[in-house]
Amino acid sequence: MTEPAGLPPLRPEYFVRQDEGDDRDFYREPRLVTHIDDAAIAALTAFYRAILEPGSRVLDLMSSWVSHLPSDVRFESVAGLGMNAVELDNNPRLTERVVQDLNTDPALPWPDASFDAVLCAVSVQYLIRPAEVFAEVARVLKPGGAFVASYSNRCFPTKAVAAWLALSDRDRAELIGLYLAHAGGFERPRAFDLSPGPGTDLLYAVVALRSAGRPA
Repeated sequence: MTEPAGLPPLRPEYFVRQDEGDDRDFYREPRLVTHIDDAAIAALTAFYRAILEPGSRVLDLMSSWVSHLPSDVRFESVAGLGMNAVELDNNPRLTERVVQDLNTDPALPWPDASFDAVLCAVSVQYLIRPAEVFAEVARVLKPGGAFVASYSNRCFPTKAVAAWLALSDRDRAELIGLYLAHAGGFERPRAFDLSPGPGTDLLYAVVALRSAGRPA
């Protein structure tokens, strides 16, 4: 993927990880647990309720056994792409399930403009080819569709990329914005602090709308 002119480069050393072992081995055993606390989950669900239209076609990227979608909002479809088949099979909101490692194959298996919204909940820190993945997100989103990348102060540190671990929470939003700029096809992103309050997990979201033109 050619880097756009005028942007800070995404250097290979940014994506080094403490554990460079096969991700399929790391995610082989299902983890039927939540990765943020109940207050942060409620905040993320409320945010989804505010920005997702009922009847939308949704892609839950890097999905698991729970998608944090509001239970009383009906969507036309919710496709889930994740690393563990058992986790996906236990997610009742999914109408389609795909097991795929985006770090080895960033190409999404859907046609152009398949979705009204793409969600990536507390997982973006594990991507080693984020610009390629985000370019695919732009491709499968309809013009005007929203990409929501949320993140917290929790992660598997051995699998998070070096750039992520080195940055503050505010700078992580800027990093996601850089990924989006390298991908192309998005309008200017907006960052949101969704943190519920003292004593709970921190929670943030970066939202970018698919631009009307084709990605560069």
